[in-house]
Amino acid sequence: MTNITSLFQQAVELLQQLIAIPSFSKEEDKTADLIEKFLQERNVVTHRKLNNIWAWNKYFDAAKPTILLNSHHDTVKPNSGYTRNPFEPKIEDGKLYGLGSNDAGGCLVSLMAVFLYFYERENLKYNFCLATTAEEEISGVNGLELIIPELGNLDFGIVGEPTQMHLAVAERGLMVLDCVAHGRAGHAAREEGDNAIYRALADIEWFRTFRFPKESEEFGPIKMSVTIINAGSQHNVVPASCTFTVDVRVTDAYRNEEVLEIIRQHVSCDVTPRSIRLKPSKIDKNHPIVQAGVALGRTTYGSPTTSDQSLLDIPSLKVGPGDSGRSHTADEFVYVDEIGEGIELYIKMLETIV
Repeated sequence: MTNITSLFQQAVELLQQLIAIPSFSKEEDKTADLIEKFLQERNVVTHRKLNNIWAWNKYFDAAKPTILLNSHHDTVKPNSGYTRNPFEPKIEDGKLYGLGSNDAGGCLVSLMAVFLYFYERENLKYNFCLATTAEEEISGVNGLELIIPELGNLDFGIVGEPTQMHLAVAERGLMVLDCVAHGRAGHAAREEGDNAIYRALADIEWFRTFRFPKESEEFGPIKMSVTIINAGSQHNVVPASCTFTVDVRVTDAYRNEEVLEIIRQHVSCDVTPRSIRLKPSKIDKNHPIVQAGVALGRTTYGSPTTSDQSLLDIPSLKVGPGDSGRSHTADEFVYVDEIGEGIELYIKMLETIV
């Protein structure tokens, strides 16, 4: 069994090396190389597809259930407010600065340390599958979604995102809908045509006022917002079509497909989802991993932000060191102590189960 203090030191050093390598979404090949090398140097057999690296524990047993440990190594681009070099991993006053340090570098290296802690353990009740993935920040198709078929049967997952090690037991899904209301063109001066804008208004009012019957314990009602509208070409022509966009934040009370079906039953416009991939997620508060966290003083909550949880069809818990409020901010940082605490809490939670 590897020493936790040593794992903590290795995790911090690895995070510093990761910060120094630009790894914008779709450009994560160099950080994938580093992660692959780091694991292989510790005698872990790794697998790779594009910029995603995954591995199973040494004594993997197909007859046992498997726990997924997942976090991402891509970052957003640094914003204009940075006063520091975003790729210079400096530690000052207990803070490790650098792009991706908080989102989600601290979580990533902590979960990798946890994986190594259990890697050579025999007689576990569960297997471990570590997946360090790409394109999370853009919800891309070449990240976690690409390798899920390769990972085999998974019982539940821990998704590493900065939550101050509190337990995000639910996460909203997202659907963006492109809607088209159809009318008939005509001259505005005469009683001609069928104004598509007026047809759209009726549907927009439905989106504004409709309340879905089932509501989430964590989030309350589903939220639908009309955010873009376009119609017409000139002042004297009644428009034949009106397009508008709806942002739908789906809760764990429904599946995306169900929400889409209900919307289509109530509006007259054509409704086309850009995607139904980003699903709401939920894990039962009585699940052993949640109960293990609660026993350690962690609180449960519903997360308003979207992560790779949305791509999983298994129960998953979003939890990790760092603070979501620091994500995507200028001069991003993670407290070094948060990484140590994260590793310890992850291990304590998992020890009660495995």
